[in-house]
Amino acid sequence: MITALAVLVILLMLCSLALHIFGLPANWLILGLVIGWKLFLPETMTWDFIMVLGAIALVGEILEFAAQYFGGKKYGATGRGSIGAFVGAIAGAILGAPFFFGLGALPGALLGSFGGCLVLELSHGRSFAEAQHSAWGAFWGKAFGLAIKVSLGVWMFVMSIPKIWPS
Repeated sequence: MITALAVLVILLMLCSLALHIFGLPANWLILGLVIGWKLFLPETMTWDFIMVLGAIALVGEILEFAAQYFGGKKYGATGRGSIGAFVGAIAGAILGAPFFFGLGALPGALLGSFGGCLVLELSHGRSFAEAQHSAWGAFWGKAFGLAIKVSLGVWMFVMSIPKIWPS
């Protein structure tokens, strides 16, 4: 019975990694599943392990934001453009979610990051070429940040399997 439940939880964690495509909090769901397993079978892992996973999930969120911010800065974005990229990414993910069976959230976030930075850079009085250059930085920063967050989610998944699988 425990083996069947372990297989189910591991499969749910694996499936939750796919939620990154939809712009949903996959790493936090993995953490929630691991906490659920800890509450179900307390002897399988320590709370220190749970705290490490929580720290990894938090670092993933911070690095995603920082990559977008510094990507835009590297390409000349102002603080206003960076805020526009952040807000645009959220709006783009929400607006893109209904398309392609939810898969539109990922390109929506990337394009929203680009568009938000572009609009606020233009409203700041910058030329279109400068604003576009900054927006590309925000776009690529967002893409890099998402890649980091997904890789940290995979790391959380791989670290959790031995704790969940019955020995």
